[in-house]
Amino acid sequence: MTVPYGRGSDDCARFAADFGMLTDHIGRVILGKRKEIELALTALFAEGHLLIDDYPGLGKTSLAQAMARAVEGTFHRIQFTPDILPSDITGTQILNESRTEFTFRRGPVFANVVLCDEVNRASPKAQSALLEVMEEQQVTVAGVAMDVPRPFMVVATQNPVDFAGTYPLPESQLDRFLICMRIGYPDAETERNVLRQESSGRSAPALKRILLAHRLEEMIETARQVMVKDELYDFVVRVLDCTRADDGVRLGASPRAGIALIRAARVRAASLARHYVIPADVEALAVPVLAHRLVLDPSSEFNGVTAERVVQRAVGAVRPGL
Repeated sequence: MTVPYGRGSDDCARFAADFGMLTDHIGRVILGKRKEIELALTALFAEGHLLIDDYPGLGKTSLAQAMARAVEGTFHRIQFTPDILPSDITGTQILNESRTEFTFRRGPVFANVVLCDEVNRASPKAQSALLEVMEEQQVTVAGVAMDVPRPFMVVATQNPVDFAGTYPLPESQLDRFLICMRIGYPDAETERNVLRQESSGRSAPALKRILLAHRLEEMIETARQVMVKDELYDFVVRVLDCTRADDGVRLGASPRAGIALIRAARVRAASLARHYVIPADVEALAVPVLAHRLVLDPSSEFNGVTAERVVQRAVGAVRPGL
């Protein structure tokens, strides 16, 4: 599909330059993981939420902190534990004795970037405190709805091993994360550099805020304006339908998943200085956007079927007819 450059090209070229600069800046701390950094930033500029699911010690928390420090805005970290309460996340009402009335003390969820570390270690009751704010960007306490700052992004981390004392996220909450990704082990050269840096006593470079709040908002708006042609919407709909029709899937991708895929594809197009989406944008993001939303049939999982494989199969089945 060929679409000539036109209105919006300059904005997307500037978007791509700033996106690349931000990726390079964060890459000074998260070595050798450019693709993963780009995925995390895609979630940020698509105004979505990010779930990092990987083994301990691979930089999940460091990536979230680095991303928050590189952009202007407020940042709060919540360490999820089995005894954490919903009010520890959203806030609570405190009695003001001088006025004999209750006042609301805001919780750490009132920030632009909220890091929920080891989110699956909290009870389902505590996890549910995130459901409303992740979907509607507001918190309701005692019948009063309060908006959180915009833009708003939850970055949650969890480990795919060591399940003792953990509570798996329900499907309704997984569906609220725009992207789920893994960082993975570094390659040999990168790991040597990390070891050299540590053994020499040199700490990782401190990141400065290089993207001001107004520019962040401009880039989010630029991504929203990226053009999507009708055949791309049809492509996404057919991919979603294929995941639902797959014999190994008990619960396929929802319409919300399709909306998330389009939003992410728009950001990817802008990051490559294009003001229009092409099939390659959808294909590149299908697995990180869709796979964590699928529920597989137990017998399929026993036979080695993975959600990633199902999504790849769906994209492959639809792509030839585009």
